[in-house]
Amino acid sequence: MSKLLDRLIGARMLRRWRNVALGAEQAALPQLRVQRNEARKLRLHLDRLIHVAEGRLALPEIGSSYFARPHGTDWSWRPELWRGPLPSPGLSSVPSKSNLGNEVTLFHDCDFSELTLRQLRNTREQDLAPFGLRMDVFKFDGSFLSLVIDLPEQATIGMTQQHLLRVNITIETEKPLEIFCRLNIKHGPNTEQIVQELPLNQKEVMVEFDLAYSRLNEKRIELAWLDLIFEAPEFNQVILRDVTFVRQLRAAI
Repeated sequence: MSKLLDRLIGARMLRRWRNVALGAEQAALPQLRVQRNEARKLRLHLDRLIHVAEGRLALPEIGSSYFARPHGTDWSWRPELWRGPLPSPGLSSVPSKSNLGNEVTLFHDCDFSELTLRQLRNTREQDLAPFGLRMDVFKFDGSFLSLVIDLPEQATIGMTQQHLLRVNITIETEKPLEIFCRLNIKHGPNTEQIVQELPLNQKEVMVEFDLAYSRLNEKRIELAWLDLIFEAPEFNQVILRDVTFVRQLRAAI
């Protein structure tokens, strides 16, 4: 009932201001002055509503899993960090093996950590992911820094050597940085590792892992995860605007 009354009152107010606007040319000046002051007060609230609404509606929708998938895709995924807000959006002086959400873990061997991780809201027009990840590295006295993304169980169900695994990353760096992607697949007592280097000086990069060149035991696949390995990351800022995974069968020859 309250919603119906709100609609009726809103329609009545709209008719009133339409009639006031149509009669402004003939209205008496004292009356017109009062109407102008009322309209200015109303416009203040309307302008604020329009500004906030346009800003929020322009952002990628929280929880979105939308991204381009090539023909033949049988599994695709965007990790939770890039889909929705985390309970704890950031960490400072990050120790090794720190988790940000349930799927992302940071590893390093620094004696004294001067690293920060923070989830941020993507606001650019071209962003498809609702959220991104910013990593700030100040002084770095370690020998390695890697960000590990654990793939869900669905990624390994039905996985064979006939599959390609594609990783798409939208990345920004404060200064040039070498980054390597290493796919790890645990099968029985062994772990298969395939390494690809991310192309430098590109904001949107794609790497493919062809499992045909691996020694994968398809019947014993247990886990899979991706390492993003950063070389010489000292005094740099890295923003991962989006990370997505696609699995598809290789084209038959």
